[in-house]
Amino acid sequence: MTAVTDHGRDRGQGPGEEPGRGPSAEAPADGTRRWDDGLIARRAAEVAKERLDTGRSPQDDEAPEAEAYTTPGGALRPRLDALRELVGLSRARLDADTLAEAGRVLDEASARRRLSSRHTVVAVAGATGSGKSTLFNALAGVQISDTGLRRPTTSAPIACSWTDGAAGLLDRLAIPGRLRRRPVQNGTAADEALQGLVLVDLPDHDSAATGHRDQVDRVLALVDAVIWVVDPEKYADAALHERYLRPLAGHAEITFVVLNQIDRLSAEAADLVLDDLRRLLDEDGMAVGEHGEPGATVMSLSALTGSGVGDLRELLGRFVQDRSAAARRLSADVDAAAARLRPVYVADGRTGLGERARDAFTERLSEAVGAAAAGQAAEREWRRNAGRACGTPWLRLWRWYESSRQLGGLDLMAQVLAPPEEEVTARQRVEQAVRKLADDAVDGLPAPWAQAVREAAVNGAEGLPEALDELARNAQAEAGGRGRGSSGDTASTPAAPGGPGTAAGRGATAVPDARSAPVAGARAGRGTRPPRPAWWPAAVLAQASMTLLQIFGGLWLLGQIVGVLEPGLLTPALLMLAGVVGGPLVEWSCAAAARGPARRYGQEAERRLREAAAGCGRARVLDPVSAELARYREVRERYAAVTELSTTGV
Repeated sequence: MTAVTDHGRDRGQGPGEEPGRGPSAEAPADGTRRWDDGLIARRAAEVAKERLDTGRSPQDDEAPEAEAYTTPGGALRPRLDALRELVGLSRARLDADTLAEAGRVLDEASARRRLSSRHTVVAVAGATGSGKSTLFNALAGVQISDTGLRRPTTSAPIACSWTDGAAGLLDRLAIPGRLRRRPVQNGTAADEALQGLVLVDLPDHDSAATGHRDQVDRVLALVDAVIWVVDPEKYADAALHERYLRPLAGHAEITFVVLNQIDRLSAEAADLVLDDLRRLLDEDGMAVGEHGEPGATVMSLSALTGSGVGDLRELLGRFVQDRSAAARRLSADVDAAAARLRPVYVADGRTGLGERARDAFTERLSEAVGAAAAGQAAEREWRRNAGRACGTPWLRLWRWYESSRQLGGLDLMAQVLAPPEEEVTARQRVEQAVRKLADDAVDGLPAPWAQAVREAAVNGAEGLPEALDELARNAQAEAGGRGRGSSGDTASTPAAPGGPGTAAGRGATAVPDARSAPVAGARAGRGTRPPRPAWWPAAVLAQASMTLLQIFGGLWLLGQIVGVLEPGLLTPALLMLAGVVGGPLVEWSCAAAARGPARRYGQEAERRLREAAAGCGRARVLDPVSAELARYREVRERYAAVTELSTTGV
């Protein structure tokens, strides 16, 4: 029996007709006008010729190709939408090769969903000599695919469609019209169940011809299901298991594994081979559908004798009528794409920046800018201002003399030596703080997202030392404008030999480290005009009184010595002694009373500097890093939506 082509079956050929043509185009004998002399008739003739060349029937043209594509439970569409969003969000962070498979799955899903959902495309694949073409012919009930001892026998995919309307699907598989056939149907229940089946016989997957193997790989990526035909000799072939069955283990529900040629084995041997085949599939990770569980269908038959072919036809009938093979295939493809993307989306453990990491980063920036030392310097400056206001004039003159004598040489040394050392130390501390923050942020992140977070941190840190330096310069500028106005004493804190200096007007300095911060803090303290407590005027008045007593007693004694006044040493001596003792006592009392306010003022100065450094670090580093982490969490949620349902859950 020969195969019946689509156009030969769909259109009967009347006597004298050419294949694929209507009635004879010759003019009738009565001389009436020919029917095909108009434009519409000529176009109809062109369409008929095209059908003849492509093997497409009129029913193929009339049948609707695109239908409402529904999936069991409606779970596939949300997963595809989530995968599409995932790819879109990841393009700026992942390379094209990483997203290539996911993009291919989306393209193929879109293409398949535009085509007929009434048809199920099943490929018959196998190794050389496994008998797949014989099985293909047995299922079709007609000799379609050539069989024989010559290898390879099948050189191109051949399709057999049980119903019309599958032309779009076969075009997608690039199967030409001359290789599209129809089966012999006897109107039985088995034939009725196979309505909608499109069976494709593939070349040998282990063919010596490279083009044959390429065709197998191309078609296998597009069909809805596959029947793997193995024989007792090559069922354990590594090429089959390692190249196909193992990578396609997630497609178990759309996979049939058929042990052919059991007529060559005894019943006991066939059972042993079938059990060993199931074991190999289990090692490949492919679930075997037994006892109602979802998985691959494994069975034995003989395509040559027909034993078991009826059972396979019955299974295929139920499989086709379920109308879910295409959705299961696409869902399995989504699972496979998600599994490949797992290393770039799934983190090890909890990710993100906790409060502890943020506080540690802020603390390191505070150390880099010298906030604690600046607070201590502000406290000492406040106490120094109190000492200037409440101290004895003689002690103030002595301090001024000592500081003016030492200040010049030390300031010159500080201007020459301090800036490079300060700059290196401060920049290193800032870089270390950023590096530690990045390490905390990327802990457990997949490599691409960890790299993106590190880049965000590094890019933000490029101007961070300069920004912190600007804070110090602003503080010093305020000190220069206000500090001199708040105190007539221009003395600065002396620097230790070899250390950073404190000369005013040194120009732009680097971010102060822990040693240079006291000076900046002191100037900042003067610049912000420390508030004077209520007792300060009284202390100043008391100190002035003690000074007047000393002067009055001294003048009295001097008058007695020169003879201007009557002798009497006791009273002026007591007055002078009261002034001499009372002055330091008032100064000591003021210093003791100033400790509390000075400490609070220093803490406030430290807090302001810490907040300024924290705000600068947050705007330049923390916010960009947090934005990258938020982007990762968003794509992680999309990935979770993609993997929410497995193939078996469809």
